[in-house]
Amino acid sequence: MKLIVSEKAIAGERIASILSDGTHKEKSVDGAKAYEFVWNKEEFRLIPLRGHISDVEFPFKYSNWMSTSLKDLNSKNVIYAEKEHKIIDAIRSSAPLADEIVIATDADREGEAIGLEAVTYAQQTNKKIKVSRAYFSAIIKEDIDKSFSTLEKFDYNFAYSANARREIDLIWGAVLTRFLSMASGQLGRNFLSVGRVQTPTLALIVDREKERLAFDQRKYWEITAQCFKEKDFTAIHTEEKFWDKAKAERVFKKNPKKATVKSVDSKKKILKKPEPFNTTEFIRSATAIGVSAGKAMDLAESLYQKGFTSYPRTDNKAYPKNLNLKEILNKLMSVEELVDDVHKILSQKEIVPSKGKETKDHPPIHPVSSVKKSAISSDEWKIYELICRRFLATLYEDAETENVSVLLDADGEPFVARGQTIIKPGWKSVYRYSKLTEFILPILKQGDVVEIKKIDMSEKETQPPGRYSQGSLIKLMETHNLGTKSTRPAIIQKLYSRSYISGNKSIEPSKVAFAVISSLEKNCEVVTKPQMTASLEEEMEEIAAGKKTQEGVVNDSSVKLNEVIDILSEKKREIGLEIKKSIAQGNILAKCDKCPDGDLITRKSKIGKRFVGCSAYPKCTNSYPLPQKGTITPTDEICIECSAPVIVVRNQRFTYKMCLNMTCKTKDAWKKPAQKKEEIKSDKIKANKESKNK
Repeated sequence: MKLIVSEKAIAGERIASILSDGTHKEKSVDGAKAYEFVWNKEEFRLIPLRGHISDVEFPFKYSNWMSTSLKDLNSKNVIYAEKEHKIIDAIRSSAPLADEIVIATDADREGEAIGLEAVTYAQQTNKKIKVSRAYFSAIIKEDIDKSFSTLEKFDYNFAYSANARREIDLIWGAVLTRFLSMASGQLGRNFLSVGRVQTPTLALIVDREKERLAFDQRKYWEITAQCFKEKDFTAIHTEEKFWDKAKAERVFKKNPKKATVKSVDSKKKILKKPEPFNTTEFIRSATAIGVSAGKAMDLAESLYQKGFTSYPRTDNKAYPKNLNLKEILNKLMSVEELVDDVHKILSQKEIVPSKGKETKDHPPIHPVSSVKKSAISSDEWKIYELICRRFLATLYEDAETENVSVLLDADGEPFVARGQTIIKPGWKSVYRYSKLTEFILPILKQGDVVEIKKIDMSEKETQPPGRYSQGSLIKLMETHNLGTKSTRPAIIQKLYSRSYISGNKSIEPSKVAFAVISSLEKNCEVVTKPQMTASLEEEMEEIAAGKKTQEGVVNDSSVKLNEVIDILSEKKREIGLEIKKSIAQGNILAKCDKCPDGDLITRKSKIGKRFVGCSAYPKCTNSYPLPQKGTITPTDEICIECSAPVIVVRNQRFTYKMCLNMTCKTKDAWKKPAQKKEEIKSDKIKANKESKNK
C-alpha cells in the first residue's frame, strides 16, 4: 500500500476522486477521515491534513512572562507540539502498512514543511518508509495524473527553510512583544504585539502618515475656458498651476471671448495588454475591487482546492510553453458570463499571450476549468471572474487610442484642450476592471476660431502623499523583501486584528501604532527597518538552496536578537514612559463636557467592558458607555442636539459617527425593528385605552 497526505480535506477528496475515477471509499482511521482506492493496480490510502498538524511553541516553563528572562526565551528551546492528534494517530497507524508515503500538499515552502511533519510521524512507526513528492499546480485530472506518474524527491531543504522561519518568527515575536508590553505596562488583553516582519511593515505605514502630517500644503489656481465649436469642450491654461494668485487674476480678468487654434497634435497610443497574474499583482487587483488581501488569498486557495483555478502562490508572470491555452479557452466557453469574450479571443488569427518576468515557480494564476456562477459563493465568483478576465486580457490584442492636443491662443494667453478617442478597445473590452474613457473634441484645424463661453478660476491645494492601500502595501513589502508571497496578507491581517491599523482602501495607523513605532525608531531603530528582516529572509533562501542549515540560520538570528535585547534593556525606562504617555494621550476622546479640568478618556470596567470616564474622577463622575467592538477615534465635533462629544467608530464592515450621549435624540434612528414594533404596539394599546375612556 502507498500512503498519501494532502494539505486539506477538500483537496484530498478531489485527488482521491481523480485518481480512482470516482470509485474511492471514505473511511475513518483512528477517528480521522481517510480515502482508500486503487490506481494503476496499486492500493492507496489518502489522509487529508488540516494544514500544519504540529505547532511550534515554547515549553510550558517559559509561559510566565515575569519570571522568564528575554535571553532565556531566545535560547532556541522551541518544540514541535502535536496539534491534530487524530490525524497524527492515523498516520502512525497507517505507516507500517505502507511501503511509501507520497506528499501531495501545496507545492510551496509551507506545503513542504507540512509534508515534513507527516513524514516525521510516519517514520516513528516505519523507519524504512520511502518518501516521495507529487508536485502539481492545479487539482485537475491532467496535472494529478502526470504528477503521480512522475513522482519526485521530497525537498527537505525547502521544508527546513520554512521551519527556520517559523522558529525565528516565534522567538522574535515573543521576545519583542513581552519586552514592549512589560515596559509599558500593557499586559493581558492590551499587550503590544511586535514581530520580525510585522513591525517594519507597521513602520512603513506610520512613516507615511508622518509624511502626510508634515506635508506643507500650498495653494494654487487653475484657469479653464469653456469653449464651443460645433460642441462644448474644455481647455486649461498651459501653466496649469498658478502659484501666484495675482498672476492668475490678471489672466482671468482678460476674460477673452474667442480663441484661435494655433496647432493640432494627434498621436496614436498603444496600451499594452497586462501581464499574467503573479500573487502580488493578483492581490493588488483583488483589493482594488474591494476584497481584502487576506480574504482574496483565502478565496483563491479555495478555488484552487476545488479545481477551478491554478495554485495562487507564485512569482511567475509568464505562461509555460506547454500550457494549452486553447484548451482552457474551450472550457471557459461553457461559462455564460464569459462566452462572448472568449469568442473574441478565439476569433484571432493567432493567440500570443503577454509575458512578464519568468521564474521556475508555478505558472501564473489562471483558470483551469469552468464553473457556473450559481455553483460557488458570490465572493468566490468575484475572484474567479477576476482571474478569468485577467487570463483573457493577457491573450487578446493591445488597445489603441488617438490622443489629440489642441493649442489655443486666447488674447495672448495659451490654452490647451485634450481629447481621446478609442480606436481599438482590445483587451480593455474583456477586462472590465480597467476602462477606457473617451473625451471627444470637435474637428479642429489650425486657424479655426472658437467661442469662449466662460472663463473659470478655481483655487486648489497640493495634496499630501496618499495612504497605502492593502494592494500597494503588499507591493511595498515585496520591494523591501518583508515576508513572503504566502505570509504578507496574514501579516497585514494581524495588524488589523491588533487595532494597529484601520481602513481597507486607505490604511490609517492608530495612536498606539504611532507610539510603538516612534519609540522603537528612537531607541532601537533596527527593529523597525526592513534591512535586518530582509537579510534573514536571504539566509532562509540559502537554506532552501542547501547552502546553509536550519540550525545555523536560527543561531545567527539568535545572536542578532541578543544584540537587540541589550539595546532595548538599556532603554527600557525611556521606551516604557514614551509609550505610556502616547497611549494616555491616544485615549483622550475630548475635553470633559461636565467639568473644566478633566479629559474624557477610554477606560475599562472591572468586568473588562470599555467606557468613557473623566480623568478628574472621583472629583468628576461624568461617564458614557461605548460600543464594545470597533476602533474608537475622537473628532473635534460636538453633537448639535445634546452638545456631547462626537466620535467615529470603525468596524470591519462599516464606519459610523455617534455622539457619546446614548439618550440623545440622534439615537432614535438606531432602534432595532423589534424595538420599534414594541413601541408601536405600546402606542396602540395606549390609544385603545384612551378611546375606551372617552
